[in-house]
Amino acid sequence: MTDDDLLRYSRHILLNEIGVEGQELIQAAHVLVIGAGGLGSPVALYLGSAGVGQITVVDDDKVDVTNLQRQVAHTVARVGSPKVDSIKTAIAQLNPGVSVTGIQQRADAELLNQLVSKADVVVDCCDNFSTRHAINAACVAHAKPLVSGAAIRFDGQLSVYDPRDPTSPCYACVFPAEATFEETRCATMGVFAPLVGIVGTMQAAEALKLIAGVGRPLTGRLLMIDGRAMEFTEMRTSRQTRCAVCATR
Repeated sequence: MTDDDLLRYSRHILLNEIGVEGQELIQAAHVLVIGAGGLGSPVALYLGSAGVGQITVVDDDKVDVTNLQRQVAHTVARVGSPKVDSIKTAIAQLNPGVSVTGIQQRADAELLNQLVSKADVVVDCCDNFSTRHAINAACVAHAKPLVSGAAIRFDGQLSVYDPRDPTSPCYACVFPAEATFEETRCATMGVFAPLVGIVGTMQAAEALKLIAGVGRPLTGRLLMIDGRAMEFTEMRTSRQTRCAVCATR
């Protein structure tokens, strides 16, 4: 760690739970972020500012003016640009020492199989169930911890699914692929702008905790947020012995 690093990350280093050793783990880590929108923006910015050494961001979309209400990594000047390029620029302006790779492609099973195997932590910031299940399957296959978040209207949720923990459920244990869920998107249902910031920053916090081995992650717990009343409710989740994704591991 250089003198510049000691200065830049001094507020982390002052924390007994992190210190120099924890910050070095953060700087050596590779985090895969799926989605560069409302959740992906705060996730990527905080991981970048915290000094995560390598960040890979996957998103096939371009910045639109309707994104700017909540997707804080993007700017008016970058409307029309690929979101992965925009977010790479935003991180570089915060911390040029972080290596960011942007992949402008939809996160399908083949791509995820390649990328998840190389990551230390995966952060799911996407907005549809099919991609969430593909991310979960790749994380289970490669035994990589997954930080999953979602936000719509005034409601948010957050959890950690860690295949390395034999008691941890996977995403499919809690939200089975065969179950019927209403597919809601902010383009049609709306979303309260600060809510994606709340969930996204908490996702970044969980990812950093996993990397540095700090505190107790949200493994086996689903945190639900009611933005109207600003109430947080926690529900315990458990591994399902008949889960089609993780039961055989």
